[in-house]
Amino acid sequence: MSARFDCADPDQRAEGLAAAEAALGRGELVVLPTDTVYGVAAEAFDPVAVEALFKAKGRGRDRPPPVLVGTVRAAMALIHELGDSGKDLIDEFWPGPLTLICRSSPTLVWDIGDSKGTVAVRMPLNQVALDLLKQTGPLAVSSAKSAAPGPMPATAAEAEAQLGDSVAVYLDGGPCPGEPSTIVDLTGSVPRMLRAGVITVDRLRDVILVAEVDDPAEDEPAGAGDEPAGAAAEGAASAVPEEAGAEPAEAAESAEASESVEVTEADGTAGAAEAAAPAEPEPAPDTAGGAAGDTPGRGRDAGPGPTR
Repeated sequence: MSARFDCADPDQRAEGLAAAEAALGRGELVVLPTDTVYGVAAEAFDPVAVEALFKAKGRGRDRPPPVLVGTVRAAMALIHELGDSGKDLIDEFWPGPLTLICRSSPTLVWDIGDSKGTVAVRMPLNQVALDLLKQTGPLAVSSAKSAAPGPMPATAAEAEAQLGDSVAVYLDGGPCPGEPSTIVDLTGSVPRMLRAGVITVDRLRDVILVAEVDDPAEDEPAGAGDEPAGAAAEGAASAVPEEAGAEPAEAAESAEASESVEVTEADGTAGAAEAAAPAEPEPAPDTAGGAAGDTPGRGRDAGPGPTR
């Protein structure tokens, strides 16, 4: 039977965060608020838990979920090589509604679906989510929406109505904004905006040079885990956010060969970005982006947050 905690009450918040961490450690699912929509989370390094997430949502492995982190350090441990453009975007927009699709570190031992060696990663601007992520480490998060027709969940009650007892713990952080995250693909030689969200292309161009993918097809909202939806670069998984882990258009959930990844967020509708595969980027050096000792895993997110 599921437990629900009102995070507006300090005692219930503390109890709920502890219960959520324990549930995730047992391989169970947790629903949490984000700065886009409610997301359903699983321990990213537990393949059985990730499979349970797919089952609860009624989706296949071809749509891997995005990964939410509580610190920049945790994100760097997941990424093969970020590059100057990625660093500039993180400095400017994290924590916040920006999902980055990157090549994943070759040292990672995990199975989040058919991600083609990529990962869609985001640091949400929601204190309940950040508090949990700093305790658990990276979480695979998709929008807290089942495969059945219906709106993206902007409240814990809406999420519970769709996912029911497939989730062990519901963290009620009040209504979420419902707007999707912006998705940028960093796997090619030139950064590409796969989906416009809260952050506009003009704002991105104030920071870096970025190409814009034309009119992605609408499919399904992404938001919580911020699953980027749609096709992306060759070998990269694309996603449209659903909020929860944060997802407006729900398409693929983790990074971006015409692959879909989900990004939890949104406005209650999911969208998929269909982009042509760009030229294969130059191979990056075979070194992981994280600092020594930052191997991802449970409880590894504690560390300095981004410089704003």
